[in-house]
Amino acid sequence: MTKQFDSVWLREPRQPKASGLRLDHIIGAAVELLDAEGLESLSMRKIGAKLDAGATSLYWYVANKDELLEWVLDEFWGMVEVPESDDAPWREVLTTFAYNFQAALRAHTWGAALIGQLPSMGPNALQLTDRLRRAYVRAGFRGVDIYLASGTVMSYVLGVVIPEIAWTKTYGDLNVDRDKIIEMMETTAADYPEMIADYRAVTPTNPAAARAMAFDFGLLCLLDGLEHRLPGGSGEHPGE
Repeated sequence: MTKQFDSVWLREPRQPKASGLRLDHIIGAAVELLDAEGLESLSMRKIGAKLDAGATSLYWYVANKDELLEWVLDEFWGMVEVPESDDAPWREVLTTFAYNFQAALRAHTWGAALIGQLPSMGPNALQLTDRLRRAYVRAGFRGVDIYLASGTVMSYVLGVVIPEIAWTKTYGDLNVDRDKIIEMMETTAADYPEMIADYRAVTPTNPAAARAMAFDFGLLCLLDGLEHRLPGGSGEHPGE
């Protein structure tokens, strides 16, 4: 059975009660708990305790936990900054977006789990989407290609960061011992000596530098590919 679509953005926010508790307090407390304990541990009871309020008082503002998470997801989108001026070159806007999106996901790993699970239709999400839309239009994209291009950049960042989050959740640290990896490869990949030699020769010894280099390389290739699609490039024009 298909789940019926519903969203907190389809109803008017309730006005604060005289108690002084406000929706932004609830959202802020939820973000702090998510950062500290993760998505699985979040509960209305814990939020109420953090705010010295009963869990039932929270339901004046949010009908359930899913509605609260929609507010929290929109708070996440507000953390992803991009150049506001329309005079900024489109590649600068998208590069800034990609790096800030990556940083926000790394700092607030729960964001990756909520994207796609809940609708991103809040004011921060819409403002960011429109800013990116204007950058793509300024670049020369038209029609549905605007949103296909935007989704491609977003998917790239998620594709890089989600495995990092999974690895960290399992092992607690992204800074894997390179020598240990080589030792494992010599045992498990002994039939591929050229691959082992390549790994020894070309991979940076600093894991953080290796991740940064990989992200840079992929993003540059992606933006080059998008530019190739624009009028005046050597590829097909958008919409064709």
